[in-house]
Amino acid sequence: MVSRHMRRSRPVLALAFVVSLALTVTSCASSGWNPPSNLAAPLDEVWRHQESTYNNGNLYGFRNYGWDQLFANGGSINYCVRWDSSAHVTAAQRDAVHAALKRQVKKWMDLLVGHNGWPYAEVPVNVVGWAVRDRAQLEWTDTSVDVYVNDIRENAPQCAEPCGRFFHQNGNYANCPGGASRHYDQSLWLTSGFGGGAGGDWGQRIGSEYFMGALAQSDIHILLHELGHTYGLDDFYDWSPDVGGFLMKAGSASRITEFDAWMFRDWWRHLKSRYGY
Repeated sequence: MVSRHMRRSRPVLALAFVVSLALTVTSCASSGWNPPSNLAAPLDEVWRHQESTYNNGNLYGFRNYGWDQLFANGGSINYCVRWDSSAHVTAAQRDAVHAALKRQVKKWMDLLVGHNGWPYAEVPVNVVGWAVRDRAQLEWTDTSVDVYVNDIRENAPQCAEPCGRFFHQNGNYANCPGGASRHYDQSLWLTSGFGGGAGGDWGQRIGSEYFMGALAQSDIHILLHELGHTYGLDDFYDWSPDVGGFLMKAGSASRITEFDAWMFRDWWRHLKSRYGY
């Protein structure tokens, strides 16, 4: 599943001493495209670089960014958790995982509220399923999420392919056991012993130990970084604009900075006509 639109972050992301920058993200109570003057040229540089390099020059032709998924659902995102670990999970831990994921997605989505015609005040995140090797690892009996047992792909549990957006980008979930409402757009893939992270149209992959240890944190920086990739933001390993540290430049910030925010809004600016805005 990680072969399409994937960005892989270097393992340095997993180090606890990643620099924490105290940059304040500008409010997006504006109605159009008006980045700070000192960021206008770097933003243009980034966008032109992405246009020429992204998906082999097919930035606009790709149709399964996180943006596409969100608008296909009318303003929400569904998730499956791939529990790629031998550890057990209690109901309380499950709920904490869901809450932490929703908080991190919200940090990105809140940057768009009131900005440049963005139509949604809130973007609900629904966790509809968990995938696991052994049902006994999941210590709950309620039916709040679908549970998929020992359906293995890439040597890891996954939720049913008939329910996955990655496998059915036409939106046809006729064979999903729970129906279209139980489909999943992205997977939160939590792998034991995994260093760093990966992200793309399929979702985000990070270490299970790292994530479970960060559930109470305001900024789970590796997940935030990988979420950026799901919505198109690039990595900056080979070059970087002259703006200092920022989240998408791995290892230089541990939270969304003003420059990250404006790169995110720039994607909306360039793709919004796709959705009639």
